Amino acid sequence: MQIKISKMNIDDLNKISPVLLTEFDDFWNYNIFKSELENENSKYVVAKNNDEIVGFAGIWISIDEAHVTNIVTKKDLRKNGIGSILLEELINLSKTLNLVSITLEVNENNLDAIKLYEKFGFEKLGIRKKYYNNTDNALIMTKKLN
Repeated sequence: MQIKISKMNIDDLNKISPVLLTEFDDFWNYNIFKSELENENSKYVVAKNNDEIVGFAGIWISIDEAHVTNIVTKKDLRKNGIGSILLEELINLSKTLNLVSITLEVNENNLDAIKLYEKFGFEKLGIRKKYYNNTDNALIMTKKLN
């Protein structure tokens, strides 16, 4: 697999739109995603293998901090390192923008994602109770970018 990362644009969204809810995760619909791409405080990247979109990730920028909105890979391609590549890209993008930290929430039951974030130096800050579907807790994790 030859993964290339680029800035995500509306053409990329249109390309994955038919499979957004089935081959990725069903947490955002097309219109929400489109407004994210149009928001000047949002930055999104896309991972492509050849010309196929295999993942995407984004951050919101608030003053001098980044907040990870999502890191998603195609369901059938998970555990192939795409998430690591996307996370590294978000960290590098945040550093380029001179941000001081990058923060995220992750379901406390998503042990694979937690391990990934810890591998990149994220530390647990706290918990948001019943954050996901009013049942699962979210861990708040952050990384300083000095």
